[in-house]
Amino acid sequence: MAGAVVITRPLAQATPLAARVAALGRTVEILPLLEIAPLADPAPLLAALAQLDRYVMVAFVSPNAIDAAFAHIKQWPAGVTLAVVGEGSRAALAAYGVTPARHTIVSPADSAHSDSEHLLQTLDLAALNGRRVLIIRGESGRELMGDGLRAAGALVDIVPAYCRSVPALTPQLAATLRRLLAQQNDWIITSSEALRGLCGLLANLDLQHPDAMQHNSVVAMQQQHLIVPHARIAETANNLGFSKLTLTGSGDERLLAALQSCL
Repeated sequence: MAGAVVITRPLAQATPLAARVAALGRTVEILPLLEIAPLADPAPLLAALAQLDRYVMVAFVSPNAIDAAFAHIKQWPAGVTLAVVGEGSRAALAAYGVTPARHTIVSPADSAHSDSEHLLQTLDLAALNGRRVLIIRGESGRELMGDGLRAAGALVDIVPAYCRSVPALTPQLAATLRRLLAQQNDWIITSSEALRGLCGLLANLDLQHPDAMQHNSVVAMQQQHLIVPHARIAETANNLGFSKLTLTGSGDERLLAALQSCL
């Protein structure tokens, strides 16, 4: 019998996928491994959003960046291109009425590879030389997008829109992790940061065990099956000792197809 499908996305993105997984007849567990919270000081974000029309392009690194920014945007300025890395971000924009029919939205040409590297390959970088570009992201993140745009001569501003953190190891979370590790499940992991955070939580869980030397939740987790959308996450998983991996390519349709093949 198939175990549960554990969805580890932040809650806002986990819920829609959970409904589609349940429709396949699978048991679903929502276990957000990253918590998304508002900034302590939103002033830099608000200042940038008040001057969007000075940018030729605004890049959003995730659906969370879109949600955090559009909470303060009444209308997207005409003539400003939007750049996103994946289908989830396109769907998030559409929820705010920003669609290809009305706006210029750039994303990786190959939807199976939704990341900063492939977005940079898709962009007309020469046209951005000397032009102002804004990147909206979490408080921390990869520098590849900014570095790539600056190398092409763009004038890049980066502003945080939200905080991202690994949840605290509460007694409730500890019980959930122990229960999930007691059987074989399919874990949907859509962030390297989340996977590293999970391994940290499990290491702390073992330290709480009365016989910590004989109890190794990290090893138990390494025996679970991971479903990941990006090669970068697969590389992180391999480096952390995971070997049961399915690499799907980007997009919920590919994640769902991989789950159906596990039945």
